[in-house]
Amino acid sequence: MTILVTGGAGYIGSHTCIELVKAGYDIVVADDFANSCMEAVRRTRKLAGVEFPFEKIDLTDYDATQKLFDKYQIDAVIHFAGLKAVGESGKIPLTYYHNNLDSTLSLLEAMKSHSVKNFIFSSSATVYGPEAPVPYNEATPVSRITSSPYGNTKLMIEYILKDEVKANPGFNAVLLRYFNPVGAHESGEIGENPNGIPNNLMPYVAQVAVGKLDMIHIFGNDYDTPDGTCLRDYIHVVDLAKGHVAALKKIKENCGLFVCNLGTGKGTSVLEMVKAFSKSCGKDLPYEFAPRREGDLPAFWADPAFAKEQLGWVAEKGIQEMCDDVWRWQSKNPAGFPQD
Repeated sequence: MTILVTGGAGYIGSHTCIELVKAGYDIVVADDFANSCMEAVRRTRKLAGVEFPFEKIDLTDYDATQKLFDKYQIDAVIHFAGLKAVGESGKIPLTYYHNNLDSTLSLLEAMKSHSVKNFIFSSSATVYGPEAPVPYNEATPVSRITSSPYGNTKLMIEYILKDEVKANPGFNAVLLRYFNPVGAHESGEIGENPNGIPNNLMPYVAQVAVGKLDMIHIFGNDYDTPDGTCLRDYIHVVDLAKGHVAALKKIKENCGLFVCNLGTGKGTSVLEMVKAFSKSCGKDLPYEFAPRREGDLPAFWADPAFAKEQLGWVAEKGIQEMCDDVWRWQSKNPAGFPQD
């Protein structure tokens, strides 16, 4: 079975490629390097032990996407490719809608013309919206609109896939709703490598630890949580990658539309995460409290019971292991991947 991994040079995609190869799948990787680079591909190949094919391609290009499917015999698609910075999406919403929606539509058109009927989508817990009760479970209705253009693209793509399942008999779409991916490969060779100043907590903390940034800013310490800081469900990226392998097994059952959370089922506060990372790097990290950010929710985490029941999947790695692995990656690669 050959899997096309779009965005396979990115953070989650690269780790998933390794787990797919371990599980015996053949892979083809496509990426346009908007959030990644060729060095990530080289290192992923080395860790996987396979010189898998790679294609540099902008998936919003319909003709180029068709040619990709002409070139390879694809059995399933795992779609990671997309712009993903929540804050940035509010500043350039049209760019996000164009990139994330058009690339997905281009893929689906190419799949249809080549009779490929298996699709796994990298979705997000943000589709549940700010009013959803905690913990989030798959029976919770999705929001009418999310808190960002980025989130809205995830929600819109879910609707597109639901409609395609209805209209196209035999089409299988798995919607995997992520919580907060962190961590890195245990080798320290690949990890999260954001462009510019990180938008997410863990890479920001790591760059403070390595001396690239001066101070951690914790937005809000007056939430109704045990230590006043936000609670999030942090999941190790390798556990997340393994969730995609489990989802492929579900697709083999001709599942039709299948929606599943991938999270740990436990909320960890921002302050707890900073303290755990201080232990990993062996020093106290400087932080200061700042005003709350608009749109931040006090607390949310997954109900992971459905993933265990349906996929046989459970997150295995804890917070300290997540921090240890990120520190190994960041300390070995203080400037991230070297650029070609």
